[in-house]
Amino acid sequence: MTRTRGLNVGAVSYLNTKPLVYQLADLAPRAKLTFDYPSHLADQLAAGQLDVALIPAVEYFRGRDYSIVSDACIGCRGPVLSVKLFSRVPMNEIRTLALDEGSRTSAALVKILLHERYGIRPETTPLPVEADLRETTTDAVLLIGDRAIFSPMGHFVEVWDLGDEWCRWAELPFVFAMWVARPGLDAGELAELATALSTARDRGVANIEAIAHAEAAPLGLTVPQCDSYLRDNLYFYFGPREQRGLALYYERAVKLGLAPAGMTLEASLALGQ
Repeated sequence: MTRTRGLNVGAVSYLNTKPLVYQLADLAPRAKLTFDYPSHLADQLAAGQLDVALIPAVEYFRGRDYSIVSDACIGCRGPVLSVKLFSRVPMNEIRTLALDEGSRTSAALVKILLHERYGIRPETTPLPVEADLRETTTDAVLLIGDRAIFSPMGHFVEVWDLGDEWCRWAELPFVFAMWVARPGLDAGELAELATALSTARDRGVANIEAIAHAEAAPLGLTVPQCDSYLRDNLYFYFGPREQRGLALYYERAVKLGLAPAGMTLEASLALGQ
């Protein structure tokens, strides 16, 4: 049993995080666990309101002296299902784009893919997490999380699953979020929490069927749909190929001015080698 002494830990409130926090409250009983949207967690970590958080990958690049503290992550090695670009025009004709405010990693990812594939940089506007896609008039809309799993109302010329598009283009996995710590924390506490996070992930992956039974109905999904999403669309291990995918994402984000240059990833990416 771990003995964290009150670390404030923030986790994402989406279905995709359930295997990562499975029995975490028991594994790290002294940690104070809260749930919120990915972008909100990043802001709270930057403000020092959280000690450790599951934050969007792009926010790790933007942070100061952050460290990756676990080999658990939210990633994909193909279609991810819960991150999609819905376009009312052909992709190469997109000029205006609404971006789901829930995640900044996916917002940067869609900009990278549109630039790499078509050389375009659309004008963007925020889409509040409470807003309906039907309220938008932009050429395309990025949706993430549970609401992206469902096909929204409306006519769309093309739909991209961004996980699939990245993996086909990069020939590497994509990492959406990692467990990241702010600087200045006790190394022993972090080590204990890291063990708890890995154990929670391992237990969650081993109990996906139970998670699907518990989570499907409130989300309007069937148990098989929920099970398939967690088992087949997501990958929860921050291994060497995930690390290379993250490094390529950082390189392209810097190229477009979406992340600060000069960050050295090698030390942090030693995890899992």
